[in-house]
Amino acid sequence: MKRALLNILKYIFLLLIVLISIGPILWVALGSFKTNKELFSGGAFSLPSSLQFKNYIDALKIAPIGKFFCNSMIICIGNTVLSILIVSCCAYVVARFDFKFKNAIVLIISSVLLIPSQSISQPIFALFKALKLFDTKIGLILVYLAFSIPVTFYIMRSYFLSIPRSIEESAYIDGAGFLKTYTRIIIPLAKPGLATAGIVQFLGSWNEFYFALVLTSGNDARTIPIALNYYTSQFSSNYPAMFSAVILTVIPTIIIFVLAQEQVVESLTAGAVKG
Repeated sequence: MKRALLNILKYIFLLLIVLISIGPILWVALGSFKTNKELFSGGAFSLPSSLQFKNYIDALKIAPIGKFFCNSMIICIGNTVLSILIVSCCAYVVARFDFKFKNAIVLIISSVLLIPSQSISQPIFALFKALKLFDTKIGLILVYLAFSIPVTFYIMRSYFLSIPRSIEESAYIDGAGFLKTYTRIIIPLAKPGLATAGIVQFLGSWNEFYFALVLTSGNDARTIPIALNYYTSQFSSNYPAMFSAVILTVIPTIIIFVLAQEQVVESLTAGAVKG
Protein backbone atom coordinates (compact mmCIF):
# COMPACT_ATOMS: atom_id res chain seq x y z
CA MET A 1 0.00 0.00 0.00
CA LYS A 2 2.82 2.37 0.91
CA ARG A 3 4.66 1.57 -2.32
CA ALA A 4 1.52 2.20 -4.40
CA LEU A 5 1.01 5.56 -2.68
CA LEU A 6 4.62 6.55 -3.38
CA ASN A 7 4.17 5.63 -7.06
CA ILE A 8 1.02 7.74 -7.27
CA LEU A 9 2.80 10.71 -5.70
CA LYS A 10 5.73 10.22 -8.06
CA TYR A 11 3.52 10.31 -11.15
CA ILE A 12 1.59 13.32 -9.83
CA PHE A 13 4.89 15.13 -9.34
CA LEU A 14 6.07 14.20 -12.84
CA LEU A 15 2.74 15.33 -14.33
CA LEU A 16 3.09 18.65 -12.52
CA ILE A 17 6.60 19.14 -13.93
CA VAL A 18 5.35 18.34 -17.45
CA LEU A 19 2.49 20.83 -17.13
CA ILE A 20 4.85 23.53 -15.88
CA SER A 21 7.22 22.82 -18.78
CA ILE A 22 4.83 22.61 -21.70
CA GLY A 23 2.00 24.78 -20.37
CA PRO A 24 3.48 28.15 -21.39
CA ILE A 25 4.58 26.82 -24.79
CA LEU A 26 1.12 25.37 -25.45
CA TRP A 27 -0.53 28.64 -24.41
CA VAL A 28 1.70 30.68 -26.72
CA ALA A 29 1.21 28.20 -29.60
CA LEU A 30 -2.57 28.33 -29.29
CA GLY A 31 -2.51 32.12 -28.91
CA SER A 32 -0.52 32.51 -32.13
CA PHE A 33 -3.54 31.23 -34.09
CA LYS A 34 -6.15 33.41 -32.36
CA THR A 35 -7.41 36.91 -32.88
CA ASN A 36 -6.89 39.57 -30.24
CA LYS A 37 -10.54 39.27 -29.21
CA GLU A 38 -10.32 35.49 -28.80
CA LEU A 39 -7.08 35.78 -26.84
CA PHE A 40 -8.53 38.13 -24.23
CA SER A 41 -12.10 36.86 -24.08
CA GLY A 42 -11.58 33.08 -24.21
CA GLY A 43 -9.78 30.76 -21.83
CA ALA A 44 -6.01 30.49 -21.83
CA PHE A 45 -6.07 27.04 -23.47
CA SER A 46 -9.24 27.42 -25.52
CA LEU A 47 -9.03 26.41 -29.17
CA PRO A 48 -9.14 29.17 -31.80
CA SER A 49 -12.29 29.40 -33.92
CA SER A 50 -10.08 29.34 -37.02
CA LEU A 51 -6.35 29.17 -37.68
CA GLN A 52 -5.08 32.74 -38.08
CA PHE A 53 -1.96 32.26 -40.22
CA LYS A 54 -2.04 36.01 -40.82
CA ASN A 55 -0.36 36.39 -37.43
CA TYR A 56 2.72 34.57 -38.75
CA ILE A 57 2.70 36.70 -41.91
CA ASP A 58 2.61 39.86 -39.76
CA ALA A 59 5.47 38.53 -37.65
CA LEU A 60 7.61 37.92 -40.75
CA LYS A 61 6.84 41.37 -42.16
CA ILE A 62 7.71 43.50 -39.15
CA ALA A 63 11.32 42.30 -38.73
CA PRO A 64 13.96 40.69 -40.99
CA ILE A 65 13.48 37.39 -39.24
CA GLY A 66 14.74 35.43 -42.27
CA LYS A 67 18.09 37.25 -42.16
CA PHE A 68 18.31 36.91 -38.40
CA PHE A 69 17.54 33.20 -38.72
CA CYS A 70 20.37 32.73 -41.24
CA ASN A 71 22.74 34.72 -39.03
CA SER A 72 21.88 32.50 -36.07
CA MET A 73 22.46 29.33 -38.09
CA ILE A 74 25.87 30.52 -39.34
CA ILE A 75 27.03 31.70 -35.92
CA CYS A 76 25.70 28.71 -33.97
CA ILE A 77 27.01 26.08 -36.39
CA GLY A 78 30.36 27.87 -36.67
CA ASN A 79 31.08 28.13 -32.96
CA THR A 80 29.67 24.65 -32.27
CA VAL A 81 31.97 22.98 -34.80
CA LEU A 82 35.00 24.92 -33.55
CA SER A 83 34.15 24.14 -29.94
CA ILE A 84 33.88 20.40 -30.63
CA LEU A 85 37.08 20.26 -32.68
CA ILE A 86 39.26 22.27 -30.30
CA VAL A 87 37.90 21.55 -26.82
CA SER A 88 37.44 17.81 -27.35
CA CYS A 89 41.16 17.46 -28.09
CA CYS A 90 42.01 19.29 -24.86
CA ALA A 91 39.50 17.22 -22.88
CA TYR A 92 40.95 13.96 -24.22
CA VAL A 93 44.51 14.87 -23.27
CA VAL A 94 43.44 15.91 -19.76
CA ALA A 95 41.34 12.76 -19.31
CA ARG A 96 44.00 10.32 -20.48
CA PHE A 97 47.43 11.70 -19.57
CA ASP A 98 49.18 12.92 -16.42
CA PHE A 99 51.41 15.97 -16.84
CA LYS A 100 52.67 18.95 -14.93
CA PHE A 101 50.09 21.65 -14.11
CA LYS A 102 47.22 19.38 -15.17
CA ASN A 103 45.19 20.23 -12.08
CA ALA A 104 45.94 23.91 -12.55
CA ILE A 105 44.58 23.80 -16.11
CA VAL A 106 41.40 22.10 -14.92
CA LEU A 107 41.05 24.72 -12.18
CA ILE A 108 41.51 27.59 -14.63
CA ILE A 109 38.88 26.16 -16.95
CA SER A 110 36.55 25.67 -13.99
CA SER A 111 37.02 29.27 -12.86
CA VAL A 112 35.47 30.54 -16.10
CA LEU A 113 32.13 29.22 -14.88
CA LEU A 114 32.32 31.59 -11.91
CA ILE A 115 32.74 34.73 -14.04
CA PRO A 116 29.47 36.49 -14.96
CA SER A 117 29.58 37.25 -18.67
CA GLN A 118 28.14 40.73 -18.11
CA SER A 119 31.03 41.66 -15.81
CA ILE A 120 33.55 41.45 -18.67
CA SER A 121 31.35 42.80 -21.46
CA GLN A 122 33.05 46.22 -21.41
CA PRO A 123 36.59 44.84 -22.02
CA ILE A 124 35.22 42.54 -24.71
CA PHE A 125 33.40 45.46 -26.35
CA ALA A 126 36.58 47.59 -26.35
CA LEU A 127 38.69 44.71 -27.67
CA PHE A 128 36.27 43.97 -30.48
CA LYS A 129 36.18 47.64 -31.46
CA ALA A 130 39.99 47.70 -31.63
CA LEU A 131 40.17 44.47 -33.64
CA LYS A 132 37.30 45.54 -35.93
CA LEU A 133 35.25 42.52 -34.88
CA PHE A 134 32.32 44.59 -33.65
CA ASP A 135 29.06 43.85 -35.48
CA THR A 136 30.48 40.79 -37.24
CA LYS A 137 29.49 37.15 -37.23
CA ILE A 138 33.11 36.13 -36.55
CA GLY A 139 33.07 38.23 -33.39
CA LEU A 140 30.00 36.49 -32.01
CA ILE A 141 31.41 33.09 -32.97
CA LEU A 142 34.58 33.81 -30.97
CA VAL A 143 32.65 35.05 -27.92
CA TYR A 144 30.32 32.04 -27.88
CA LEU A 145 33.28 29.73 -28.43
CA ALA A 146 35.17 31.21 -25.47
CA PHE A 147 32.25 30.93 -23.06
CA SER A 148 31.47 27.38 -24.21
CA ILE A 149 34.87 25.99 -23.23
CA PRO A 150 34.09 24.92 -19.61
CA VAL A 151 30.81 23.13 -20.37
CA THR A 152 32.11 21.39 -23.49
CA PHE A 153 35.32 20.46 -21.67
CA TYR A 154 33.54 18.76 -18.78
CA ILE A 155 31.04 16.93 -20.96
CA MET A 156 33.80 15.54 -23.18
CA ARG A 157 36.22 14.83 -20.32
CA SER A 158 33.54 12.86 -18.48
CA TYR A 159 32.73 10.83 -21.56
CA PHE A 160 36.38 10.09 -22.37
CA LEU A 161 36.85 8.85 -18.80
CA SER A 162 33.99 6.38 -19.35
CA ILE A 163 35.82 4.75 -22.29
CA PRO A 164 38.02 1.83 -21.09
CA ARG A 165 41.74 2.43 -21.45
CA SER A 166 42.16 -1.16 -22.65
CA ILE A 167 40.70 -0.17 -26.01
CA GLU A 168 43.50 2.32 -26.61
CA GLU A 169 46.13 -0.06 -25.26
CA SER A 170 44.99 -2.71 -27.74
CA ALA A 171 45.24 -0.18 -30.56
CA TYR A 172 48.79 0.78 -29.53
CA ILE A 173 49.78 -2.90 -29.40
CA ASP A 174 48.44 -3.34 -32.94
CA GLY A 175 50.71 -0.53 -34.11
CA ALA A 176 48.31 2.41 -34.21
CA GLY A 177 49.79 5.74 -33.25
CA PHE A 178 48.25 8.39 -31.03
CA LEU A 179 46.58 10.33 -33.85
CA LYS A 180 45.18 7.24 -35.54
CA THR A 181 43.87 5.88 -32.23
CA TYR A 182 42.19 9.16 -31.43
CA THR A 183 40.58 9.73 -34.85
CA ARG A 184 39.74 6.13 -35.78
CA ILE A 185 38.78 4.65 -32.39
CA ILE A 186 38.14 7.25 -29.69
CA ILE A 187 36.15 9.74 -31.75
CA PRO A 188 33.67 7.11 -33.07
CA LEU A 189 33.19 5.75 -29.52
CA ALA A 190 32.68 9.28 -28.19
CA LYS A 191 29.94 10.24 -30.67
CA PRO A 192 27.22 10.48 -27.97
CA GLY A 193 29.44 12.81 -25.95
CA LEU A 194 30.28 14.89 -29.03
CA ALA A 195 26.59 15.08 -29.92
CA THR A 196 25.67 16.18 -26.41
CA ALA A 197 28.35 18.87 -26.26
CA GLY A 198 27.34 20.08 -29.71
CA ILE A 199 23.65 20.24 -28.82
CA VAL A 200 24.26 22.07 -25.55
CA GLN A 201 26.53 24.55 -27.32
CA PHE A 202 24.14 25.07 -30.24
CA LEU A 203 21.11 25.64 -28.02
CA GLY A 204 23.03 27.97 -25.73
CA SER A 205 24.28 30.04 -28.67
CA TRP A 206 20.86 30.08 -30.32
CA ASN A 207 19.19 31.48 -27.21
CA GLU A 208 21.97 33.91 -26.20
CA PHE A 209 20.73 37.48 -26.11
CA TYR A 210 23.11 39.73 -24.18
CA PHE A 211 26.23 39.62 -26.36
CA ALA A 212 24.15 39.42 -29.54
CA LEU A 213 22.73 42.81 -28.52
CA VAL A 214 25.86 44.45 -27.09
CA LEU A 215 28.31 43.41 -29.80
CA THR A 216 26.10 44.25 -32.80
CA SER A 217 24.53 47.43 -34.09
CA GLY A 218 22.83 46.44 -37.35
CA ASN A 219 21.08 43.54 -38.99
CA ASP A 220 24.16 42.02 -40.63
CA ALA A 221 25.18 39.95 -37.60
CA ARG A 222 22.24 40.05 -35.20
CA THR A 223 20.65 36.76 -34.24
CA ILE A 224 17.12 35.50 -33.84
CA PRO A 225 16.58 36.43 -30.14
CA ILE A 226 17.14 40.09 -31.06
CA ALA A 227 14.14 39.86 -33.36
CA LEU A 228 11.90 39.70 -30.29
CA ASN A 229 12.87 43.30 -29.54
CA TYR A 230 11.15 44.31 -32.74
CA TYR A 231 8.03 42.43 -31.79
CA THR A 232 7.70 43.78 -28.25
CA SER A 233 7.73 47.35 -29.55
CA GLN A 234 5.80 46.90 -32.78
CA PHE A 235 3.21 44.41 -31.51
CA SER A 236 2.45 45.98 -28.13
CA SER A 237 -1.28 45.66 -28.87
CA ASN A 238 -1.15 42.64 -31.18
CA TYR A 239 -0.26 39.75 -28.91
CA PRO A 240 -1.19 36.96 -31.36
CA ALA A 241 1.45 38.25 -33.79
CA MET A 242 3.96 38.48 -30.95
CA PHE A 243 3.16 34.89 -29.96
CA SER A 244 3.74 33.85 -33.57
CA ALA A 245 7.17 35.48 -33.44
CA VAL A 246 8.01 33.62 -30.23
CA ILE A 247 7.03 30.28 -31.80
CA LEU A 248 9.18 31.00 -34.86
CA THR A 249 12.07 31.79 -32.54
CA VAL A 250 11.93 28.77 -30.24
CA ILE A 251 10.67 25.98 -32.51
CA PRO A 252 14.11 25.08 -34.00
CA THR A 253 15.62 24.50 -30.55
CA ILE A 254 12.68 22.34 -29.50
CA ILE A 255 12.97 20.20 -32.64
CA ILE A 256 16.72 19.75 -32.21
CA PHE A 257 16.44 18.72 -28.57
CA VAL A 258 13.53 16.33 -29.18
CA LEU A 259 15.45 14.59 -31.98
CA ALA A 260 18.66 14.33 -29.98
CA GLN A 261 17.45 13.82 -26.41
CA GLU A 262 18.55 10.17 -26.32
CA GLN A 263 22.11 11.17 -27.16
CA VAL A 264 22.08 13.74 -24.36
CA VAL A 265 20.81 11.29 -21.76
CA GLU A 266 23.22 8.55 -22.84
CA SER A 267 26.23 10.84 -22.67
CA LEU A 268 25.41 12.45 -19.34
CA THR A 269 24.64 9.14 -17.64
CA ALA A 270 27.81 7.56 -19.02
CA GLY A 271 29.92 10.47 -17.85
CA ALA A 272 28.33 10.45 -14.43
CA VAL A 273 29.87 7.07 -13.62
CA LYS A 274 33.54 8.01 -13.77
CA GLY A 275 33.55 11.76 -14.32
